[in-house]
Amino acid sequence: MTRWIIFTLVYIALAFYVLQALKAITKQPWWSYIYILISLAVLINFIYRFSVGEEAGRVLSIPKSYAFGFLLTILAFNIVTIIFLFSEDLFRIVTGLYQKFFGVEKEFGLPARRRFLSLIALGIASIPFGALLYGMYKGKYNFKVLKYDLEFEDLPDGFDGYQITQISDIHSGSFDDRKMIEYGVNLINKQNSDLLLFTGDMVNNMTSEMLPWADLFSTLHAKDGKYSVLGNHDYGDYIPWETEEAKAQNLEDLKDLQKQMGFDLLLNEHRYLQKGADKIALVGVENWGKGGFKKAGDLKKAASQINKDDFKILMSHDPSHWEMEVIADAYHYHLTLSGHTHGMQFGIEIPGWVKWSPVKWRYPYWAGIYKEMGQFINVNRGFGFLGYPGRVGIWPEITVITLRKKALT
Repeated sequence: MTRWIIFTLVYIALAFYVLQALKAITKQPWWSYIYILISLAVLINFIYRFSVGEEAGRVLSIPKSYAFGFLLTILAFNIVTIIFLFSEDLFRIVTGLYQKFFGVEKEFGLPARRRFLSLIALGIASIPFGALLYGMYKGKYNFKVLKYDLEFEDLPDGFDGYQITQISDIHSGSFDDRKMIEYGVNLINKQNSDLLLFTGDMVNNMTSEMLPWADLFSTLHAKDGKYSVLGNHDYGDYIPWETEEAKAQNLEDLKDLQKQMGFDLLLNEHRYLQKGADKIALVGVENWGKGGFKKAGDLKKAASQINKDDFKILMSHDPSHWEMEVIADAYHYHLTLSGHTHGMQFGIEIPGWVKWSPVKWRYPYWAGIYKEMGQFINVNRGFGFLGYPGRVGIWPEITVITLRKKALT
C-alpha cells in the first residue's frame, strides 16, 4: 500500500506542474479539465490493473500491458514538459537571488515569456506522447522484411543462394488483432524461403497463450522445413505455479504444441541439411543468457555429434550467449541467429545513417548483423511485443538471409 501512495503522490505532483503550463497558454479551462480527467483515468486504471484487478495466473495480460502503455505515454509527456520548464524556473530563481543580493534591476518571469516557453515545452512533449500512442495503435504490427546477403568462403557449393527466413519472439500472449497477425504470417510465407527458423519466446508465460494462434502459425512453411528453439519466456519462469509439476507440464505442453504446429524443436541438439552431396549443420541450443536469465543451453552437447569442419548455423535465443561463449568456442559457428532484445521496442533507426536504442547499453549486439572473428550473428528485433504494447522506431521484423559462396580472388 505504501508504494502505491508514494507513486500516486509523485504522479499527482508531476501532473500539477504540467497543469500550470496548460493554464499559462490558454484561458479556456476545459483544456485543463480534459488533462485532469485523462491523467486520473490513466492512474486509476493502472493501479486497478496491477493490484485488485490483476488477472489470475498471468503477469503480462493484455489489459495490464495497455495500462502500462498509457501510463508510460502520460509520464513521457509530463517528464519532457517538466524538464523543459524546470530549467526556466531554475533560471528565474537564480536571477531573482542575484537581483536580491546585488540590487540589479532586472525583470524576469514575465507572463508572456512563460506562455511562450510553455507552448514550446508542450509542443516538444507531444512528440513522444504521439509516438507512443502510434506505437500502440499501429507500430506494433508495422512488420518489416529485412534482407541480407552473407558471403562465406567455405560455404558448400550446393547452398550457394540458399535462403533462410528467421522470426523470433512471437510472444503470442500479447496479441490483440488477428487480422494483423494473419498479415504478418502471410508476409513470412511470401518470402518463399528454403528454411524457416524461429529463435524462441513463443509465449509470454503459458502454453495456453498460443492455443488461439496455433492454427495460424501452423500454416508457416518452407521448402526444407521449419525449426525452433526455446527462449527464456517459454519456460514459465516469470509467474507463480501451484506446483513444480504444473510448471514442468506447461513446458512439455509447449514442446508438444510446437511439434503439432510443424516445428522441429532443437533442444541442445543438431540436424543436418542436405543438398546433394553437400550438407550444413543446424545447431539449436536451449536458452542461455547472461545475468539472471536461464542458462539451460549446452553448446557442447548440441554440437557433440557434428564435425568441427562442418559449415554451421547456430540458433540461440539470447545474443549474450554469442558474445560470451560462442565466438571463442573451438568450433567456428559461421552464422548465429538470435532475438531476445526486441530492440527494446523503442529507438531511432534510419538505414545507412543511424541505429540507436537504449537497449544497446545492456546488449552490445542488439539488432541486425554483426561480425566478430569471422563469424556472423543476426539479432532479430522480434515479431511480437511484450510489456509496452507497441513499438516506436524499432519495428517488428522478418529476417531473410541469403547465403552466398564468396568468390576466390
